Amino acid sequence: MTGTTLRPEPVEGQPAGAPIQGVTLYSFTRAFHGREYDLEGLVRKVAASGYGPGLEIIGFSSFRGFPTIDDAFAGWFRDLVAETGLVTTSLAINADIGIHRDRLLNQDELIEYMRRQIEAAAKLGFPIARVQISIEPDSMEALAPVAEKYGVTLALEVHADQYASHPRILALRDRYEKVGSPFLGFTMDWGATTVGFAPSLVEAYRRRGASEDLLGKVVALWDEFFQAGPPADQADHGQRFGRFIALGAQNGRPDLGIDFAINGTGLFGPARVSDWLEIMPWIKHVHGKFFGIDERGEEPSVPVRDLIRLLVENGYNGAISSEYEGWHWNHWQSPFEIIAGEQAVQRSAAQDAGSAMTTDADASRRQLAAWLPARTGASA
Repeated sequence: MTGTTLRPEPVEGQPAGAPIQGVTLYSFTRAFHGREYDLEGLVRKVAASGYGPGLEIIGFSSFRGFPTIDDAFAGWFRDLVAETGLVTTSLAINADIGIHRDRLLNQDELIEYMRRQIEAAAKLGFPIARVQISIEPDSMEALAPVAEKYGVTLALEVHADQYASHPRILALRDRYEKVGSPFLGFTMDWGATTVGFAPSLVEAYRRRGASEDLLGKVVALWDEFFQAGPPADQADHGQRFGRFIALGAQNGRPDLGIDFAINGTGLFGPARVSDWLEIMPWIKHVHGKFFGIDERGEEPSVPVRDLIRLLVENGYNGAISSEYEGWHWNHWQSPFEIIAGEQAVQRSAAQDAGSAMTTDADASRRQLAAWLPARTGASA
């Protein structure tokens, strides 16, 4: 494959992309866990509030008994989606090999575990299954005929602490090229390309009693890593993880050290926006990861406008699921209002880039059908 294919530049005259606006119910986990809404209530809330038309759901989080889905439930869910005028975009599935206490799954067991989830995605009407970053190239190759059978595109999530040009991701990209199946691709997670430690998380640590001096050091350490660029390998990542832990211990808050490390290295990836060009032809779905909206109406730690421009200029016509991750620590603001603010930024950014977000349901269905391979699978 040529370098121009792997690192596409915007082509003059190339039709601009018009990403489909959407959301993942993961963004509303706090409201779901607090029983403010059940699954049906959240789906209806998404539709009524205009957060769609795209709808993404995590299988094990939202569907009781997943991946076992009976016909009656599948019919009820499809009817609900149709009634509310939403468009199913991606079902997040798991690639856990440690589901047994005493051993790991072997390859055949993993493929069967994944097959059942892919079948469930097809049955529920999802054209994409988001695959976790832990899966290996051999497994993805083995899953290609499964994906083709069910007509479900497998989009492995590129998530911090990894990034598009990480050796593991490039190995997957190269295997995709070798296999040649249009049903293999990536989910672009914006958390891999952030530009700052989220202010809302700093505020959460402040509310937990962290001193201003310590908070300044945490932000400064992350800024140091950002200037250095993403970790070269897992050893480099481990060293960064350890430095965050040490920072807590050295400043009288050892209880916060691991929290600093997990968030500082696993949520706020320091790769540059242009890094996504390494895998742009294989990006099938996008997680619009973000952490909050500031008083200016902007996302201060995720370069949403630059990311939207990149997608528009490279002809991306798939869906973007707004993925609000700040719910983990932000209990003082409404996730619904924050989602509305972030989606307004996306729409503004698309206009600035010479395009627009697709927000009409019928147009989104047609667009998604054209964007993904034909769904000729058994349950499509």
